[in-house]
Amino acid sequence: FYVDVLEALNAAGIPFLLGGTYALSHYIGTDRPTKDLDIFVRPESVPVIVEHFRAIGYEAEMAYSHWLAKIHKGPYFVDVVFSSGNGVARVDDGWFAHGVPHSIFGVPVLLSPREEMIWSKSFVQERERYDGGDVIHLMRHGDRLDWTRLLERFDQHWRVLFSYVVLFGFAYPAERGHIPQWLVDDLVARFLMEQPDPASRVCNGTLMSREQYLPDVVDGGLTDPRVEPMGQMT
Repeated sequence: FYVDVLEALNAAGIPFLLGGTYALSHYIGTDRPTKDLDIFVRPESVPVIVEHFRAIGYEAEMAYSHWLAKIHKGPYFVDVVFSSGNGVARVDDGWFAHGVPHSIFGVPVLLSPREEMIWSKSFVQERERYDGGDVIHLMRHGDRLDWTRLLERFDQHWRVLFSYVVLFGFAYPAERGHIPQWLVDDLVARFLMEQPDPASRVCNGTLMSREQYLPDVVDGGLTDPRVEPMGQMT
């Protein structure tokens, strides 16, 4: 099923990146069971993909209008990801510009870049799923990362990256040198210079967990940054 989907995408000339467990396994050299295949595409490619796969006999649907579609055949499925669940890590041309050529099941693919995997996974901090271990394992290969581009990806959410820099040093105390000193200095300086904003009524927690901070925005009156005009969602 996976081979058929990948070959159909290539035959149709639809640009995509392979992410998820298969890309992670290539980057960090470990393997683990997975229930699906994750492909990453530009948002404008999603309607084309849904229509194309329906036309060739598959079930295809827009599962969540702001980030995810799915291709099905029987019990098997492929996730078609075009953003992150919080709306932050939207797939753009930069993902494709830095994709890594690879092959899986004999099919040529581009892997999602390490930097974008770190960026999108860093915000997955649910009670039932936490991707921090994946992030820290990817950071362990620091010599292969474009740290400048990674910092730019996090942009105003640099504190999230800072938290993983701190945790990396805790997980691997002998390998703290894998994180460039200029990045540590930059993040520490930002942290020390930043002043509290008592007037802010934002709860950024919803960017990390779709449920655990809902009481703060539903009952507590705080602003949900996922929602327009701050975020991509309605």
